[in-house]
This record gives sequence, structure tokens and C-alpha cells, in this order.
Amino acid sequence: MPERKPRADALRNRESVLAAADALFARCDSPESVTMADIAAAAGVGKATLFRGFGDRTGLIHALFEMRLAPIRLAAEEGPPPLGPATPPHRRIPALLDAVLCFKIDNRHLALALEGTGGGSPYAAEHYERWHSTLQEALKHLPGPADSAFTAHALLAATRADLVEHLLGQQRMTRDQLRADLKAYTARVLGSPASVD
Repeated sequence: MPERKPRADALRNRESVLAAADALFARCDSPESVTMADIAAAAGVGKATLFRGFGDRTGLIHALFEMRLAPIRLAAEEGPPPLGPATPPHRRIPALLDAVLCFKIDNRHLALALEGTGGGSPYAAEHYERWHSTLQEALKHLPGPADSAFTAHALLAATRADLVEHLLGQQRMTRDQLRADLKAYTARVLGSPASVD
């Protein structure tokens, strides 16, 4: 049987729910305080609509996170340098990490909500596995780190949302400071000087 297209009202509801959830997470002090009832009320739909469309709160957060992340993922998978696969690894790895960091900074509310869902290990999340495998593959083409899998984990640890929140929120680091520190750290790990592209 041909796959059924979602009804227009279902698509509108989905867009309304994602927009409402995004706004609520952006305004709240604690991501845990945003409930499915809050999101349903803000979107003007019933709670059953949320559960039918997303399964649960974690599924909704994942959908919103993936929607925001899609342009960066596409650039990393098939885009031009510096994120795309044709970029030499010594340029691509710092660029990928900077893109992940900037995404976490710009979407702190979502990233914190996703990391705090408690739905299993954050290292088993699809987006984490994707970034890890991309970095690991790039690392294999560089002399230096012998264990590319561990090195990819260590580099990604520097972009965790809770660390970003701590450094920006509590330590009062600026966006530029954080990006510069990540770039210098990455250069040290890779055994290359930090270059400016």
C-alpha cells in the first residue's frame, strides 16, 4: 500500500506543538519544569495529540532538537568545506566541534532538556552517535591519537550542554572565549597549532 501522507491539520498541529515547546523551553529556568500539559496548552491542542505525534516528552524534545540540528547535519554529511566530508581532517575536526558548540550555545534550553530527559545514556542518542562516528572517521586519517574512538568521545565531552551552561552561566565566559578555548584544546589534542580559517 502507498504510504499515507499526514493530514494538513496534523502537520499544522505538529508545527504548533514544536513552536510552543521551543518557546516554553527557551523561557524556563529549569527544563524539567516544562510539562506535556504546559506544551499542549500553549499549542492549543489536547495532550492526546502530543502523545500520538511524539510518543512522550522525550520524543517531543528529540523531534525539536533534530529539527534545529538538521542544517548542520546536512552540511557535515554532504556540504562544502569546512564541515563537509571533502575537507582535510585537520581542518574539518575543529570546524565540526565548533559547529556543535555553537549549536549548543544557541540552543542551550533544548540541549539541556535533551540531556536531562533521563531516557538512558546520552552516548546512545542518535545525534551523539552520528557526531562521534564522523569525528572518529576523520581522526583515523590523522597521525597522532592512537585511539580514535576515545579521542572522539573526549573531544565531544567539551561540548556537553551542561558544561556549556556552567561555563557561560556560572563562569561568565563569553561565546568567543569558549570557542577559542575549544579550538586551542582541539589543536593540542590533534598535535597541531590552532589555525584560523
